[in-house]
Amino acid sequence: MRHKRLLLATLLVTLLGSVTVAQTGQEDALDAIRRGNEKYAKAEYELAIEEYRHLSLSAGESHATSLYNIGVCYYELWCTDEAIVYYKRAVVARKGRYPMALHALGVALKDLRRLSEAKEAFRQSIVTSGGNYAPAHYMLGLLMMGEGDHEAAAASFREAIARSKDRFPASHNNLGVALARMGRLPEAKREFETALRQADGEFDDATHNLKLCRSLLGSPAKAQLASLKTVKTTERIRK
Repeated sequence: MRHKRLLLATLLVTLLGSVTVAQTGQEDALDAIRRGNEKYAKAEYELAIEEYRHLSLSAGESHATSLYNIGVCYYELWCTDEAIVYYKRAVVARKGRYPMALHALGVALKDLRRLSEAKEAFRQSIVTSGGNYAPAHYMLGLLMMGEGDHEAAAASFREAIARSKDRFPASHNNLGVALARMGRLPEAKREFETALRQADGEFDDATHNLKLCRSLLGSPAKAQLASLKTVKTTERIRK
C-alpha cells in the first residue's frame, strides 16, 4: 500500500481559483484543472496527471499551472526525477517567474541531495517573488543550517517569519535552534516559546527544545546542543 508522501505546505496542487482564464475558450482547460484537482484530492495521482495533460500550450497560464500540478503528482508518487522535469517546464512556461514551482523544484532537488542546485532554486523563488515567498526563505535556512552557517540560517528564518506576517511556528523553532547553537540561549528560549504559543501548545519539537534550553540556561553544556530539533517541513504555516 502506497503511503501519501509528506509534502511541504506549499506543494499542494494549485486551486482552481488561482487559475487565470484568458478567454471563454479556456473553459475546457478549467474543467481539466478541476477534474485533476478532484483526482488529486483522492490521492489518484496517475489519473490526475491524465487530466492535467489535457492542457496544451494554447491554454496560456493554465498550461504552466498544469505542468506544475503534474510535477506535484509525480512528487507524491515518489518519482522525484520526473517531478523535477515538470517543475522546470512550469518555470520555463512562465518565463522564469514562478516562485511556487521554483520552491517545489528546490525541495525535490534537496531530496536528491543536489544541494547547490536546491539552494539556487530557493534563491530564484525568493527573487522572483520580490522576496516575499516565506517557504523559500525557510528552506534556504535549513540548507544553511546543514552547512553549519547558523548566522545565515538565522537570517533566513527571520525573513521567513517576517514574510509570513509572523505566523510560522516552525521557523521560530528553527531560529531558536540556530540562536542556541550560537550560544544565544535567552533569545533561543523566546523563539521556542513563540513557536509553542503559535502552535497552541501542540508542537513536540518546540516543547523538547524549550525544556532543553531552560536546562542549558541553568547549566550550559555544549554537548546537549546537538539534540536540539529542527523542523524539516513547513506544514505548520498558518494563513
